[in-house]
Parts: sequence; C-alpha cells; structure tokens
Amino acid sequence: MISLEADAKSFRSFQTVLIPGLLQTASYARAAIGAINMTSTAEQVNALVEVRMARQSVLTRPEPLEMWAVIHEAALRPTVSTGPVMRDQLQRLLDLAELPQVSIQVLPLDAMPHPGMAGTFAMVGFADTTDFDVVVIESLTSTLYVEDPVEASMYGSAFERLQATALPFDKSADLIARQKDTIR
Repeated sequence: MISLEADAKSFRSFQTVLIPGLLQTASYARAAIGAINMTSTAEQVNALVEVRMARQSVLTRPEPLEMWAVIHEAALRPTVSTGPVMRDQLQRLLDLAELPQVSIQVLPLDAMPHPGMAGTFAMVGFADTTDFDVVVIESLTSTLYVEDPVEASMYGSAFERLQATALPFDKSADLIARQKDTIR
C-alpha cells in the first residue's frame, strides 16, 4: 500500500466503521489497529501506528495526493475509542477537509440503498494514463488488490454513486462538527 500511495495521484476511499487510515490521528489509529490486530503486542501496534502516520505525508508533499473519502456516519460515532480521542479525530477530519486536495463526504445513516452496502474499498489512481486504478479491499487476514480494468471500473462507478448519495461537503462538515460537539 505504501508504494501504491507513493506513486499515486488520487486516492478514493469508502469506509463504513472506521476513519480512513490517511485521515486518522495517532491515538485513533492506535485504538483501531489494536482492536483489529488482536494478537499484536503494544510495540507492534505502535510500530504500525508510526507507519500509518508516516504514510500521511502523501497529503502534504509538494504534489499532494488528491484524497476523496466517503465515510459512513456510523464511523463518526465514538465506538473505536474514548470521547477525547474521537473528538480529536473528528476535529482532524474538519481540519483536513480545509485542504484543497482533500474532499470528505459523509454518507448519512438514513441514506437510500447504495453499492457501499457490499463493503468498504479504496481506489488508487495514477497520473500515467497507461496505469489502471487499483482497488484495495482489506479484510481481517488479508488484502485484495483488484487490478482488472473492468472490475476496477465497476468500483469507480460504485464510488461515483456513493459520492452522489453522500451529503454535500458543507453538510458533511456540519454533521462532523455536530457529532464532535456531542461527544463527552
């Protein structure tokens, strides 16, 4: 994933229960990674958090990665960690959404049926038109990289539908801010 992101021009992510890794705070990442990697030691979790934080430099490099995240409203709830960690995480989303290369939309809980109901995914796009998008599907024990152009195109269409179903940017930011203000 690190090498894909390093060479990428764009990164589109749909998440239902977690904030996308490139947008996470260290505290949130530690809680999420610790919960997912059930057999990892604290040192291993910390090492993975350091890698995740280093990966985020693609958002601020001289030619930054264009990030578009559609995040299900459920991921904004304080289920991953404590209130202070979630408040900081939601503030980070609001701060990152101010960057011109970062777009964040929230898919509301009451959204109509959508293709994201099949699961989360990310799409890595490249500047070189001879390189096809790569779809990344992560699970508990493995990561699937879909490189077939026809299948990747289907995910691209699914992402476009998710964008259309999600709240506009301003309403997404309002929802994130309201959720942040409710967390104790």
